[in-house]
Amino acid sequence: MQKPAFKKRKITALVVIGLLMLLIYGKNLTERQAFKDISSTFKEVYNDRLVVEGYIFRISENLFRIQKLVDHCDINYDYSKVVNEIAEREKDIMAIVEAFEKTNLTERENQYLTDFRSIIENDLQIKNYSLLYSDSSGVNMEQVQLYDQKISKAQQDLDNLSKIQLEEGEKLINKASIIINRSQIWSQFEVALLIILALAVYFLLFRKKRANN
Repeated sequence: MQKPAFKKRKITALVVIGLLMLLIYGKNLTERQAFKDISSTFKEVYNDRLVVEGYIFRISENLFRIQKLVDHCDINYDYSKVVNEIAEREKDIMAIVEAFEKTNLTERENQYLTDFRSIIENDLQIKNYSLLYSDSSGVNMEQVQLYDQKISKAQQDLDNLSKIQLEEGEKLINKASIIINRSQIWSQFEVALLIILALAVYFLLFRKKRANN
């Protein structure tokens, strides 16, 4: 017949084991969520920051080509096609902007991107080559300088967007680091729980044998 004291110890040990098992299960759920958060964070770094930085580079490249065409930098270029060439470059830019707008934009990104879109759509549309050049007076420097100012403003928007990618990317990396550090702490906590669980099992089983002896 078991002694009341041993029976009480047994019940206490079972309760402790049950609580430890619940804590370990809760820790595992937390760990799974942490891995999901880390995965989501790195997807965001790739899709909304690294890919977007590629968008900005491609837009800048097209914008640079437009500026060269506007400034008549290439003496070997057939400038009779310049309006169509600029229109094609702007079309490429707008296609990239539309892809950019589908990413997870911050409020500042949305502002700079909206301003950039407005410049491309409203200020850099060249309908007639005579606005840039005429046979009688050559390059229309006043109009070219006006276009250059608009291009510089558009490029400034792109530079600001690029800075945001670095800032937001750093925030996401810091977020991932916090999640990883928290996960490591939970892992140490789990080890401690397992040790306590082992002690509880020992107390329940082996002390019982000793008591029976």
